[in-house]
Amino acid sequence: MKTYLFLLAFTFIACLANGQYIYDGSNHQVGRIDGNYYYNGSNHQIGRVDGNYIYNGSNHQIGRMDGNYMYDGSNHQIGRVDNNYLYDGSNHQVGRIDGNYIYNGSNHQIGRVDGLTRKQIIIFFYFFL
Repeated sequence: MKTYLFLLAFTFIACLANGQYIYDGSNHQVGRIDGNYYYNGSNHQIGRVDGNYIYNGSNHQIGRMDGNYMYDGSNHQIGRVDNNYLYDGSNHQVGRIDGNYIYNGSNHQIGRVDGLTRKQIIIFFYFFL
């Protein structure tokens, strides 16, 4: 359920600055990643990545990525990646990545990305939506 709510929030984020962009299913720009920094629609930094550790905009560790598994700040598994499929902590498929396109668990396109790495996409999906 948490990931589903994150998917809904995905469509409400807007972006104003330069960087690598994320678009919603209607082709509206909804996010930006600039190197290891993640920004919201108000152009405020909402997070950063340092190695496998993920921090929010207040510089608090909110999670980590360990191989194909994602953990929250309390070290609970919140998801995993199997090939291009994204699963939540209960092993339910919540999305997939197909090239530059992102789909939700119901196989509806919810976005696309330009020039982002697979790891950047996954981190954005799980931690900043």
